[in-house]
Amino acid sequence: MSATRWLDDEEQRAWRAFIRMHGRLSARLNRQLQADSGLSLADYEVLVQLTDAPDGRLRPFELQRGLQWEQSRLSHHLTRMQRRGLVAREECDEDGRGAVVALTDAGRRAIVAAAPGHVDTVRRLFLDELTRDQLAMLRQVSDQVLARLDATTEAGG
Repeated sequence: MSATRWLDDEEQRAWRAFIRMHGRLSARLNRQLQADSGLSLADYEVLVQLTDAPDGRLRPFELQRGLQWEQSRLSHHLTRMQRRGLVAREECDEDGRGAVVALTDAGRRAIVAAAPGHVDTVRRLFLDELTRDQLAMLRQVSDQVLARLDATTEAGG
């Protein structure tokens, strides 16, 4: 077993600042969505995945992969969204045993209504505070970390 590579002061400050920022930003985005549209941030994320699909339909495993959620979390959340009429579960045409999660008309109306306020909040709390150079650096850092996550997932680590 290798020795633990503890974070130095600068690394620890950067990591903790990132964690605080992520938590506070997510909480504020969630509160804004709830107040303005009755959707949670999780609802919004599911609806985005479905609206990005060409026919508004995805297999549950595709949603799970896109959201990076545990299967049980996705299943429970979809059940709640289904009760509210935002999504429907349908049989898969290609596979009679499989299911498809479909965006309903109510789900489409909900995200169309919620998107302007959500985008305004993302701009106000996040994007408007950054320069174009900072945005480019943020994207580069994010892409680099995502590539590392993908590589370690594929390698089983």
